[in-house]
Amino acid sequence: MNESWKPRELSPDELGTGPGAGALLEYLAGADLAGMLTAEKAIVFRGFGVRPDELDGVLDVLLPDRLAYVHGNSPRTKVGRNVYTSTEYPPQYTIAMHNEMSYAAHWPSRLAFFCETTPGAGGATPVVDGELWLASIDPAIREAFAGGVRYVQNLHDGYGLGKSWQQTFETEDRSQVDEFLATAEADWEWRPDGSLRVSQVRASTVRHPVTGAEVWFCQADQWHPGGLGDDTAKALAQIMAPEDLPQNAFFADGGEIPNDYVLHVQNVGLEAAVDVPWHAGDLLVIDNVLVGHGRRPFDGPRRVLVAMSGSPA
Repeated sequence: MNESWKPRELSPDELGTGPGAGALLEYLAGADLAGMLTAEKAIVFRGFGVRPDELDGVLDVLLPDRLAYVHGNSPRTKVGRNVYTSTEYPPQYTIAMHNEMSYAAHWPSRLAFFCETTPGAGGATPVVDGELWLASIDPAIREAFAGGVRYVQNLHDGYGLGKSWQQTFETEDRSQVDEFLATAEADWEWRPDGSLRVSQVRASTVRHPVTGAEVWFCQADQWHPGGLGDDTAKALAQIMAPEDLPQNAFFADGGEIPNDYVLHVQNVGLEAAVDVPWHAGDLLVIDNVLVGHGRRPFDGPRRVLVAMSGSPA
């Protein structure tokens, strides 16, 4: 574990090329991107000035089998061929560190972020080494999570708090949702009001399929109301039962996770993170198992797109 880890930055000057998508594609054609990404964990392609109309061609190389964001829990808009806004969470808030879809049976192995519009101020994407994050968590809290986490979603039928099941699964067909969840090792129930309740038990850590490194791989702090802050958690508790919230997290046996546990996990993840600032045309590629990511607050414009590929499961 390297406590001074940071993403590898590659620029046209360092590679001895010119700027532009063509130069980047020429470099990638001869590079062992998979090997490099496993070794470096995250790579920033800085200063190539890739244009939005060139993005598809670059992503075809960076992400050979682009995935749809099916069963994703973050608010996003689809803007291209399995390309999405990175999030539509309000800009004044920090998004805590997480590995994309670590609550699911199958998760992306690789993510690529593209800056279309430079942030006015702030708006960096923090990234954290998953081994360091795991080592930074209090041993007693790690042990409490050792049995796994139960993630519970309540997805409305078009009107309600949070996301609908139609948005989440990108379909209007219940049978397609049933088929997806049957292969996802999930329990689910269609409710009389047309909403859908999904429950899944997942591990809190995983080992990387190539390096064998054990990493923190858990989104309990993002799903748990305690991760929203004490005031918000108290307000939600007054209007809804814990099991009826749009999303929540429990220990695998259904036991309540203390608020201070999720806040500890959030805080140490953010403290161990390294910020990646954005300029239009930059790309960041990460190994989604070895590295968690988040978002710093920002003012003014900011447009960062994301796409994902592959699954280790």
